[in-house]
Amino acid sequence: MAKHLSACSSSIAAVKVSPITLKNGGNCFLPSSSIIMPSKLYSSKWVSHILSRFYQTKCLHSEFSNGHPLNDVSLQDGVAANPIVAKNIDSSVGFQSLPLLESVKEEPTLSIIVVGASGDLAKKKIFPALFALYYENFLPEAGRLPNRLYYLSIPPNIFVDVVRCLSHRASSTSGWTRVIVEKPFGRDSDSSRELTRSLKQYLTEDQIFRIDHYLGKELVENLSVLRFSNLVFEPLWSRNYIRNVQFIFSEDFGTEGRGGYFDNYGIIRDIMQNHLLQILALFAMETPVSLEAEDIRNEKVKVLRSMRPLQLQDVVVGQYKGHTKGNKSYSGYTDDPTVPKNSLTPTFAAAALFIDNARWDGVPFLMKAGKALHTRRAEIRVQFRHVPGNLYKKNFGTDLDKATNELVLRVQPDEAIFLKINNKVPGLGMRLDRSDLNLCYSARYRGEIPDAYERLLLDAIEGERRLFIRSDELDAAWSLFTPLLQALEEKKVAPELYPYGSRGPVGSHYLAAKHNVRWGDLSGEDS
Repeated sequence: MAKHLSACSSSIAAVKVSPITLKNGGNCFLPSSSIIMPSKLYSSKWVSHILSRFYQTKCLHSEFSNGHPLNDVSLQDGVAANPIVAKNIDSSVGFQSLPLLESVKEEPTLSIIVVGASGDLAKKKIFPALFALYYENFLPEAGRLPNRLYYLSIPPNIFVDVVRCLSHRASSTSGWTRVIVEKPFGRDSDSSRELTRSLKQYLTEDQIFRIDHYLGKELVENLSVLRFSNLVFEPLWSRNYIRNVQFIFSEDFGTEGRGGYFDNYGIIRDIMQNHLLQILALFAMETPVSLEAEDIRNEKVKVLRSMRPLQLQDVVVGQYKGHTKGNKSYSGYTDDPTVPKNSLTPTFAAAALFIDNARWDGVPFLMKAGKALHTRRAEIRVQFRHVPGNLYKKNFGTDLDKATNELVLRVQPDEAIFLKINNKVPGLGMRLDRSDLNLCYSARYRGEIPDAYERLLLDAIEGERRLFIRSDELDAAWSLFTPLLQALEEKKVAPELYPYGSRGPVGSHYLAAKHNVRWGDLSGEDS
């Protein structure tokens, strides 16, 4: 019984489901021509949110293959659910059904199969992204070859079993088959290599799309544009003018609901080894031959292979503790019932990395990532060198850092690019001020910025691999962090405790000072 994808129905089903035998003798069911979505969507908020992004709004009606429409009020497990209605719809306009993701006719088209459809990631990110792409007519219509895209939103310990299953029984025979794999891609170099080796028993490298959603964020995409298409920046992009580069990630909440998962990985594996390191490689790479995926990924691999492996002295780790602020109390990391009381898993880490090549020799690249901090942000901060023989240095006093030019790319929230410059305050005296040349996306661009998952899913459908991670790139990344992770675990290094809602461990300031750096996000300025 096929059913149309509908914003007026909260119950969405798959079509044409075929059994596939697993090695243990049981059956798993994968569709030969379908999109699998959960039978019960947890919230209608994301649908309403997506619908509100468009000037011309339409309502999708749900209809079974026997031609009978569903009621406006659909049922979820026998309970009436409110219909999803887009705001500002003129009721006098007749509603028209939008095209299906796939035609119910037996014509070749695209099938998207989400394995792990009941998980948190699928509900919050994958399905909203698919619906947005569908609604904006970015998904292909019927008439294409029978191509299949699998999204593995599942624990890594069952990746290989699922890939074996789909490779033997659920691959497209005349179109392409691609598989999106979510992190973590192993826990260290050895486990990552073994995972890659196992996947390549059933898939080619070109079929594997290792997703890092931070590479799909608008400001990260704009990083290369900013550098390579603006003459004012490209000549400055080296050790001759840049004093240090900072990659900062902070969340103002703890591991609520994810303590059990997080304790197996920690902040270094969860954020630094993938998200921040990928951004660093994009930032520091040489000019690629072209914008083709392989040319860009080749340059990223060169950067990673030029970097020094991290050692204990290069890193500070921390763990948040309980704290009371005003009338509200916040639990510490080990207060989570899913976390062992004696856990040494870091919820904060700061690190100093170096690239030993001609462009970046001696420039410290500082990373900082943490949970339960004072604010939520992700940004890249480029601090330039002091002006030699600055004629106005007496106007800044002894703290020349106040006169440092700084380029900031705010990845989230409130996407923006701004450049801190020195200028004269209007008046008869000579008083200098530090100001921002500001590009605030919300003020400059009216349209809403697409979610990173929308961009990456569309790229996977189109076979664009530029923002996905290649196996040698993954291997080079793990080679940097594996010695550090092994040392932390073997020596049972105790993380420095910091209060929930603070700026993190004091040790991170000493680490920065050791390299003559001041964290840019601690200046007291919002920007």
